[in-house]
Amino acid sequence: MCGVAGVFRFNGTNVEEDVLERMANLLRHRGPDGEGFWRSDSVGFGHRRLSIIDVEGSPQPMISSSGRYAIVFNGEIVNYESIRARYGFDCKTSGDTEVLLQLLEQRGVAGLSELHGQFAFAAYDTIEKTLLLARDRLGIIPLYVSQSPTSFAFASEPKALVPEIGALVADEQHLAELLMFRAVGAPNTPFRSIEKVTPGHWMCVESNGSRTTGAYWSLNQSQTSSYAGSDSKVSGNHTNRQAKKHAADAAVDEFDRLLRLSVEENLVADVPVGAYLSGGVDSSLIVAHAAAVHGAGLKTFSAAFDVGFDERPYARNVAERFGTDHYEVVVSAADYFDELQRLTWFRDSPISEPADVAVAALARLASQHVKVVLSGEGSDELFGGYQKYRFAKLSGLASAIPHALRARTLPVIERSLGTRLGAGVQVLRALEASSEWVRHASWFASFTERELTRLTGNARYAARPDIVLAGDEIKRMGTVDLTTWLSDNLLERGDRMTMASSIELRPPFLDPRIIDFARSLPSSITNKDNVPKWPVRMAAKRYVDASNIDRPKSGFRVPLTAWFRTDLREQINVLLTGPHAQSGEFVNATEVQRILQDHQSGKVDAWRQIWALVTFELFCRQLADPAAHAPVVLDSPRTSRTDSLSPQHATGISAADPKGPPQDKYDVCGESWA
Repeated sequence: MCGVAGVFRFNGTNVEEDVLERMANLLRHRGPDGEGFWRSDSVGFGHRRLSIIDVEGSPQPMISSSGRYAIVFNGEIVNYESIRARYGFDCKTSGDTEVLLQLLEQRGVAGLSELHGQFAFAAYDTIEKTLLLARDRLGIIPLYVSQSPTSFAFASEPKALVPEIGALVADEQHLAELLMFRAVGAPNTPFRSIEKVTPGHWMCVESNGSRTTGAYWSLNQSQTSSYAGSDSKVSGNHTNRQAKKHAADAAVDEFDRLLRLSVEENLVADVPVGAYLSGGVDSSLIVAHAAAVHGAGLKTFSAAFDVGFDERPYARNVAERFGTDHYEVVVSAADYFDELQRLTWFRDSPISEPADVAVAALARLASQHVKVVLSGEGSDELFGGYQKYRFAKLSGLASAIPHALRARTLPVIERSLGTRLGAGVQVLRALEASSEWVRHASWFASFTERELTRLTGNARYAARPDIVLAGDEIKRMGTVDLTTWLSDNLLERGDRMTMASSIELRPPFLDPRIIDFARSLPSSITNKDNVPKWPVRMAAKRYVDASNIDRPKSGFRVPLTAWFRTDLREQINVLLTGPHAQSGEFVNATEVQRILQDHQSGKVDAWRQIWALVTFELFCRQLADPAAHAPVVLDSPRTSRTDSLSPQHATGISAADPKGPPQDKYDVCGESWA
């Protein structure tokens, strides 16, 4: 990956080199291997490079051989070699940037649907004076824009827009959504006058400031099942059962084949590539395929917290099975709070997930050994992998009960049963939601709408307007997860936590062929026999011990319930209620105090609410004084050989100072980008 930035002025003034340099410098962590700049009158590009493909060549910004087009590109087109061969492009470099540039020259935005991988770019047509921007299908790579009456600016991260637009200012209209879902859905952001380019979309800006946007891909395109016959009526019960079994088995075979292709493409690099390995279904399956393609010595990386559930034994089992060179990192409560403050600068937003600290530590560890890591993002959202999908039918039935009745009765049940509900409390809280979209998104929410109104005075947020909910409840739930939870939360955090250590993350499950295939499957296959992501589990059992696959989904379990009552109690109380608290401008201080007291007394388990408040407060402090919180580059964590894991490794988090197709035409803007 890299960092891109640029400015397009509408008032005829030139873009200052100093502005571009300062924008690019704020993205140094995304591209420590080099920088480049290009200016042409009222347009200027800046680029920070993380060299992955064609390490010695492919400098950016890149100008087309005709001199007409200039591009800055962030990401990897993993099928660039096949595109180059298909069109017979005559390239002077051996990288993917020039292939993308020539594809855009020839096909415009129509060529975007051919790309596999992850990308965000801006390309300028010097003749038509138009700027084209685009982002990959589900938003693996970020791209932010800001427009004023006199200029248009873009960058990989919001902070890099500051030299052109001035200080980042919170947009109160979207802060309630940020607190509730720990992310703001595209195209909105937590900042005034800053938008995200929507995943799967392009944007064209003309010299007078007018903008045109469009979608080159949408989840709505992937609703027709190739395996619909598995749900059809077949005469005879035996024949029907056999047909369903054949369709299900064929789905496992096809998924396994597509994942192997995707992993093989995602291993394309001119630098070392490794993989994250938790020992769960997704990472184990990716490592199995990667080891087969890569050969001996694939490097794998795991993380754990020093208390609570530890997945490392499962990861070691898989590492030993495939002979990987395995490394581990352990995060403690003592490290945790300091890391939250450091990572907020990289995130440009509240840290969304408690496990982000472990994800960042994992990236720091991996960066010592590789420049690219494969990860399992997207599997749960595509194949119905979360436990909440077991309650999909119940969620659908909730629509038949008036919201007013649910809003009155469900909170009473929650209060009366208290902590005895355990994980079931989240079921009640989600079913309380006012609309179907909010209900599906609320399974991961920090607050209910009722609680949010009490805390902030409003509960405003919006669904993605271009996404239509269709199919059964599992499909509808998956659509919301893919377009909110995955795109705006998990993928954003994955990008920031890895880029903080200058390492590239690639998620093979988000290959467009796998996305379309998964969306085409009926829920009777993706969740066969009420087993979450059944095809993925069945494929994984071909390579990995069933004990690794059949265990409950866990992820990075962070013991926040206990930490907020013990190790971190004093720190969070001072942070949220002390004299230097900044979030009081947006939240009710009395309500914050009540939430803390109820949790610390053991009356309720409010770790989700406290987590959201803590990370929101750190975000507010970052906005209030960004210079005071900007980190410097971290030293590498200490690594030590552990004989009991030989040939594996174990590491501890460093205590070093923080660093801180057809040849058709596609008219986009006038005659440009044909």
